Amino acid sequence: MTETPDQPIVADVDDSESEDERHKRKMAKKKAARDRMMAAKTAEKGLMIVHTGAGKGKSTAAFGMGLRCVGHGYKLGVVQFIKGAMDTAERDILSRFDSVTFKAMGEGFTWETQDRNRDIAAAERAWQEARLMLQDPETRMVILDELNVVLRYGYLDLAMVLDDLAHRPADQHVVLTGRNAPEAVIEAADMVTEMTLVKHPFRSGIKAQPGVEF
Repeated sequence: MTETPDQPIVADVDDSESEDERHKRKMAKKKAARDRMMAAKTAEKGLMIVHTGAGKGKSTAAFGMGLRCVGHGYKLGVVQFIKGAMDTAERDILSRFDSVTFKAMGEGFTWETQDRNRDIAAAERAWQEARLMLQDPETRMVILDELNVVLRYGYLDLAMVLDDLAHRPADQHVVLTGRNAPEAVIEAADMVTEMTLVKHPFRSGIKAQPGVEF
């Protein structure tokens, strides 16, 4: 430490250490801390993952994980509860894999059908397909696309859905997408991501485009 009558006490600084050396020292400390943290993470289990929120990207993120699953050679199951009336690129691509079972069971959004009983019947048919996947120990991941929307409108019994999810194979991952995930679903999940809407081109008069929305 250095001190003069007219100056405060100032710590000596090692000017000989370059910016690159300081960066390397900081990253070495960060890596050591990260390695200690990772060493404590040893458990494995099938995860219940929820993508919700008003922002775009919920289904997109789910299908990204589905592709990872397929890339590792695992079996993937997909049930779409709303989409189905229109073709989508993700269905076209994933259906080409023998390890993928893809069921597009929806008849469009609720404001398109305008028939609650019809929507309930479609949701029940879709859940029967989902239940088969959730009972299959060979299926490593099940994507339940837009299930949160179905649950929000009460088209399926929430307690029944949660019970089926809870009794799936221990190492099976399940991904639920859709806005307004019920609180009970969030509580039961292992991982929840909320997509936040900041900007969307639709508000500027730009329609849904292939390769981005479908």
